[in-house]
Amino acid sequence: MPLLDVHIPEGALRPEAEATLLDRITTILIRHEGFDPDDPTVREVSWLFLHRPAAVYVGGKPADAPRYKVVPSVPEGQFDPEIRAGVIADVTEAILDAEDGAWPRDPGRVWVFPTEVPEGHWGTAGQVRPLAAILARLTGGDRGRSGALARQRLAASRAEHAALP
Repeated sequence: MPLLDVHIPEGALRPEAEATLLDRITTILIRHEGFDPDDPTVREVSWLFLHRPAAVYVGGKPADAPRYKVVPSVPEGQFDPEIRAGVIADVTEAILDAEDGAWPRDPGRVWVFPTEVPEGHWGTAGQVRPLAAILARLTGGDRGRSGALARQRLAASRAEHAALP
């Protein structure tokens, strides 16, 4: 259930390349969350907001080539360090592929900030949706299975954060 904020400067990509890229980024996030990218229910709750900066400045001057920012947000427990690294690598590669050689292939022009929304803060349809409820919707309604998976993912996420210096 990714929520994506994708910042692509106006005119940076050909329209067809951009459309393909946005679908590819959505697929990347769904796959990294552990769901089937072809599942219509999963696709239905995977939203992407495209932002169009009129200009991007680097060091106070107009950038010499496009800069991209992607902020994938998911409920807490969906990203571990390996998944975060995979998201960053795969999204960066997808953006550079979409440029199709129009700009130097420089991964430093792509910033990706995978973000987990704390448990109890994901809101949809006017309500707070805990991870277990989200997983139940995405796994066919099995509340026992989704509850156990949510507890497992949240415990792992919190153990990771507790271990940080």
